[in-house]
Amino acid sequence: MSDSWPRRRLLAILRGASEPLDAQELARVTGQHVTTVRFHLDVLTRESLVRQFQQPPRGRGRPRIGYTAVQRSVGYQELAQVLADQLGSDPRRRSDAAVAAGRAWGAKMESVDQPVESLDDAKDLTVTLASELGFAPEREHDTETDEQVMIRLTACPLRELARTHSEVVCGVHLGLMREVLDRNGGRDQVSVRLHPFVEPELCVARLEWLEARAPEAVADVDDTGGEPRLAPSTSRVAPQLRTGEPQLRNADPYLGKQSTNQR
Repeated sequence: MSDSWPRRRLLAILRGASEPLDAQELARVTGQHVTTVRFHLDVLTRESLVRQFQQPPRGRGRPRIGYTAVQRSVGYQELAQVLADQLGSDPRRRSDAAVAAGRAWGAKMESVDQPVESLDDAKDLTVTLASELGFAPEREHDTETDEQVMIRLTACPLRELARTHSEVVCGVHLGLMREVLDRNGGRDQVSVRLHPFVEPELCVARLEWLEARAPEAVADVDDTGGEPRLAPSTSRVAPQLRTGEPQLRNADPYLGKQSTNQR
């Protein structure tokens, strides 16, 4: 079928149709002879790409044969499991590999021209990116400070995969956010963390402006991986979600501890 433009066109039309179409309707749309359309439909039916339905006749006569495209079910859950297995058995290594993949994805995206010169800029850029990805983000105005903000991600497009493979799915999204922020001037200025499933249908992105850190928050080295990290300040308490919202107790330990300047 792949080498037949007429059949590809018929299949595309059927996939976009809200109801079954018969050969005569398809002939009018494509400009082909109805006999030619029926030939191509027979091939598509044998290849299990379309399905036939009996429809009532228009006026008197025999019932019509309608056609609709077969909706393929893609095994995304199985694919995620295979990918996770290929990334090794160590969740931390899988997370690091996923973050690197997300950065590579971000590097290939069309540049977003939103310079990051402040925490508000970083927040606006992250909300724009999350909206484009389908996360339906919401700002957490009640928890915003001069040092950090939280963005509620209410509609992860890969929610079901993330429930079982958060270190992979969320790692890719985290790496993408970091790369886009870095490319727009946020490198060494803003840290982004993801907290998956603080509620069953809610994840949270936490942005922190690094220039606002206390003086004692100096760089050290993580002896597990040799990557530079920022030691947490002991004099500052991180703001929590607003009253009545869940705390970030379910934060993925592999997604919530790295700053954007890591690669």
